[in-house]
Amino acid sequence: MAGGFSFDSLNKAQRDAVASLDGPVLILAGAGTGKTRTVTCRISNMLEVGIAPENILAVTFTNKAASEMRERIGGMVSKKKAEAMTVCTFHSLCVRLLRGGIDKLGYKKNFSICMQSDQVGIMKQLIVRMGGADEKVKAEAVLSEISKAKNKGVELEDMQDDFYASLAVAYQNELRAQNAVDFDDLLVLAEKLLREHEEVRDYFRTVYRRVTVDEFQDTNGLQMRLLQQLVGAPYHICVVGDDDQSIYGFRGAESANILEFERFFPNPKIILLEENYRSTHAILHTANSLIRRNKGRREKTLRSTKFGGEPVRLVGMPGDEEEATYIAEEILADKANGNRPWEDFAVLFRTNKQSRKLEEALRERKIPYRMVGAQSFYDRREVKDMMAYIELLDDPEADVPLLRVLNAPTRGIGQSTAMLATGFSRETNTSVFRALCDNEFLSQLGAKARNAIETFTAQLLAAKMKIDAKVSPADHVLKEYMAEIEYLPWLERGCKTDQEKLQRGEGLSEVYTELGKALVRGKTLRKFLDDSALASDREDDDLEKKTGATLITLHASKGLEFPIVFLVGLEEGVLPHVRSVVEGTKDEERRLLYVGITRAQIKFTMTYCTVRTKWGKPEACQSSSFILELDDEHLLHTTYDEVMGAEASEDELGNFFDGLGDFLKS
Repeated sequence: MAGGFSFDSLNKAQRDAVASLDGPVLILAGAGTGKTRTVTCRISNMLEVGIAPENILAVTFTNKAASEMRERIGGMVSKKKAEAMTVCTFHSLCVRLLRGGIDKLGYKKNFSICMQSDQVGIMKQLIVRMGGADEKVKAEAVLSEISKAKNKGVELEDMQDDFYASLAVAYQNELRAQNAVDFDDLLVLAEKLLREHEEVRDYFRTVYRRVTVDEFQDTNGLQMRLLQQLVGAPYHICVVGDDDQSIYGFRGAESANILEFERFFPNPKIILLEENYRSTHAILHTANSLIRRNKGRREKTLRSTKFGGEPVRLVGMPGDEEEATYIAEEILADKANGNRPWEDFAVLFRTNKQSRKLEEALRERKIPYRMVGAQSFYDRREVKDMMAYIELLDDPEADVPLLRVLNAPTRGIGQSTAMLATGFSRETNTSVFRALCDNEFLSQLGAKARNAIETFTAQLLAAKMKIDAKVSPADHVLKEYMAEIEYLPWLERGCKTDQEKLQRGEGLSEVYTELGKALVRGKTLRKFLDDSALASDREDDDLEKKTGATLITLHASKGLEFPIVFLVGLEEGVLPHVRSVVEGTKDEERRLLYVGITRAQIKFTMTYCTVRTKWGKPEACQSSSFILELDDEHLLHTTYDEVMGAEASEDELGNFFDGLGDFLKS
């Protein structure tokens, strides 16, 4: 027995992984093979053998995964030791690295993290300023290209499109002037800091002596370079992942990181986890037959611990109306037969627009469902405004949040005044806030605008002084300040319904509560802001908080499992997606289908349509080329008419015998 976990509860490969604590280790963990359990047991074992928790770093891809890992380890070993470890996302790790040394790269230590909405705002202004508005240049498209360039290590001025390159350079200068960084900068600058400053690199290598990286197949080249700077000889790094589930190439993930791990870290120990505890043999056999078509993968074959199982069904549909009807009826029937909760059912699709007909069919039958991909809490307008105000109370010289709320609520400081202030701050090389306090600047304005600015700066500084002097807790000061500027009444005046008013008010209350909790835990305003910015980084939606059958894209389904799964739209141009032929990414589409199949525990059904409605018009479809790659041994090919016909004939038989019984009784 080792602490709170037992080696006896692990299979042979898992035991090997948990016991291998030194040197580079690559754990290839197939779908449903107990990856999370293995990783948490391995870290618990490190703590058991006396490795200091302060020297342990575990990197995950979502905040949710990080807190779950810490909680599990706390349950196995000790909560105190689990709290002392660093368990965080890549972005969160980079904030830790940069808070200690970003000044070496020419930034001030109190840098702001620019959220997506702020980035779009900055880029829209630049597009107008640089004459791109007439060309219909979209801010989001430019930012996406900038992100790709940063992650690939391409200099912004060398981007292929000259106009995009000039926008990118101007955007980066704007961020720099505002002492702000975006999410990609966090990685770029952290890697640069470690690479160029030996003393910083040596310090963090001493702190983080044991590094574990989860979901390693999702890392990109920049994250790999960061790890190489962070982990020195004797390379106590363990990476865990599955190249067969590498489905984020469009985000820059490079499966080469896992396929060529030996190139980055010498002579790793490679451990294969192949015993699957999730799916039946029929489901796994079908998944294995598909994925082995991919070239250049690390060879592994998942073996089910659940023998037999119903065959996988492949149902041909006349159209998407019938597809939706069939799935809704199947869910009702399976629920009635097995007395199952709605949460046991999931419908997977390649793109979000495929869900509309399914939603209609479920609503018609009063089947509750949960959609993944609703608006994030941190995307809500009132929450973004509140975060901007908190940032100003921490540091009034942060330009990005200041410009966001300068006229929210409306206080007579219009767009033209804001642009004048921004221009003055550039000319005098100061922050916008200092410009607003400068008599030379104020003298250029009319009395109304000048009074509005003086009231704004005075109220903000008075609130900040209360926080700095610890007159009362920051959440109380914030509440008083927001009441003083009458933010909520202003917000409510713009609401169309009472429900919307209620939601806005609840959003504010939640921010006050979260800030209060953070302060009680000893966090500073800056730490609270960092945590919030990182949490807003498109976190996985928390399914557990919602009820009903799950409608979810294939990408979002990775890491989840459901007893009964339907996968719709197995058509050429949908799955594989039409872009994959042009871009040469059909292997990734095959992995995406493999991920979809391996979500199912007990029963799995795939559908394809002969005709699908696109842009309001019926369009002929061709079944997916992937269907021909599936082994038929556990695959049942059928059609909508056959399935519905069989069900109808059973009903008719029942009605006939019921009628016969009534006849004999009379």
